[in-house]
Amino acid sequence: MTLSKWTVDKAHSSVEFTIKHMMFAKVRGSFHDFEADIEADPNDLTSANIFFSVDVASIDTGNNDRDNHLRSADLFDVEKFPKMTFKATNIAKKGDNEYEVTGDLTIRDVTKSETFKVTYEGQGKDPWGNIKFGYSAEGKIKRGDYGLTYNAALETGGVLIGEDVNISIVIEASKAE
Repeated sequence: MTLSKWTVDKAHSSVEFTIKHMMFAKVRGSFHDFEADIEADPNDLTSANIFFSVDVASIDTGNNDRDNHLRSADLFDVEKFPKMTFKATNIAKKGDNEYEVTGDLTIRDVTKSETFKVTYEGQGKDPWGNIKFGYSAEGKIKRGDYGLTYNAALETGGVLIGEDVNISIVIEASKAE
């Protein structure tokens, strides 16, 4: 099929994460400012061209002090590295509506290959006649791989911030005019 350009509907899309705090709790957060260049056949993602960019300063964990620390040189260093990006390099169909999307994820000045499990959620027309499609993606990365190594030892053993970051992305996109 023919590839078409798609525009992300940010009002109906999200980029979220969870990470362990103090070895036993989870902190959730999101990034509010992101964009994607998607050229795809929504019925067969295997030939798609996908580039995703996130404005790291848009991080929101519900706590201003924590968010400011995440933006600082201790962690994301948004002054020096304002964007994190993902460029798909391989897309494999794994089942009905299921894909593995592998690509180059860049955080700070480190680029590593990461794989996300992607589910095609369907497509349809909105009340104004626009064609829309939906995807969800899940993945896990190790923050230390990207130079996000700040931590603090706990009196009871262990560390303040977990190593594994679970990522969840929901995309609703419309066919570009």
